[in-house]
Amino acid sequence: MRKFVMLFAAIALFLVETGAYAGGEVVVYSARKEHLIKPLFDQFTKDTGIKVIYTTDKAPVLLQKILAEGKNTRADILMTVDAGNLWHAAEQGVLQPIKSGTLNSNIPEHLKDPKKRWFGLSVRARTIIYDSRDVQPDELSTYADLSNPKWENELCLRTSKKVYNRSLVAMLIAEKGYVETLDIVRGWVNNLAMKPTSGDTKVIEAILAGKCNVGVVNSYYLGRFVDKNGEIPVKIFWANQNSTGTHVNVSGAGVTKYAKNKENAVKLIEWLSGEKAQKIFAELNHEYPANPESKVSKLLAEWGTFKQNVINVSLAGELQDEAIKLMDEAGYK
Repeated sequence: MRKFVMLFAAIALFLVETGAYAGGEVVVYSARKEHLIKPLFDQFTKDTGIKVIYTTDKAPVLLQKILAEGKNTRADILMTVDAGNLWHAAEQGVLQPIKSGTLNSNIPEHLKDPKKRWFGLSVRARTIIYDSRDVQPDELSTYADLSNPKWENELCLRTSKKVYNRSLVAMLIAEKGYVETLDIVRGWVNNLAMKPTSGDTKVIEAILAGKCNVGVVNSYYLGRFVDKNGEIPVKIFWANQNSTGTHVNVSGAGVTKYAKNKENAVKLIEWLSGEKAQKIFAELNHEYPANPESKVSKLLAEWGTFKQNVINVSLAGELQDEAIKLMDEAGYK
């Protein structure tokens, strides 16, 4: 009898540690805000019966938390914005490769880690916006062209301290090399109409107030702004359409190295890559679906289609340190 009890206890422990209970809850550490993830998790639970427990914080805080917790981490999934953050987490050893035909099929190659440690789940284009009262679309072309002296005192940018512009510069380094990218960023600095802002919304507001005529933002910031304020004269322009395509980045997720419920964690990420979840992503925040079979929000459809730069977004992380060095050298604050 005693042997039977010990055997039963061992089996139960194995089931708990491997998350083998069909309804085993999934724990997510998310750098995405609650209002952007709760509707997704609620729908996943409704569809599958699998409960999702989540905690939110900034990406660096969550990464350090997982590292500090080590084998005892509660996190099954790390979800965060920007491929730079995802790459950094993977390189710190907190994520494990995912074997999933569903994810490989749903997510294009340039939007996932080459080693399959993380997958992009939504896409944001970082592109040019302009004041349609003073600028015509045919005056715009590329990120590099914003360094042209014709834009002197007309450019607004977000601070270099945030990851989004660091990732954009990292991708420019990947395409053009350090020296040419340095010239471009120096040109941006020379053309600034005001100090770099703390956020993309402030770039939109500055253009609207007539403080500058052109800027660079993540597309969903303009979508949010239009949702809140109605039609405005600040318009979107898809950069680099006659060459490499517009720079895109992702929000994404990976399974942690010491996930207690790997099976259901993979199920959640797979579900997030499917059409139902991709539609929710699009409608909640005007992000583009990572799954090319999914539809965009009504507003994004009105903006039209654009060519994405298909260089792998993992380079945003791989070249991040070079980008930071370059931006500092260029005087981009």
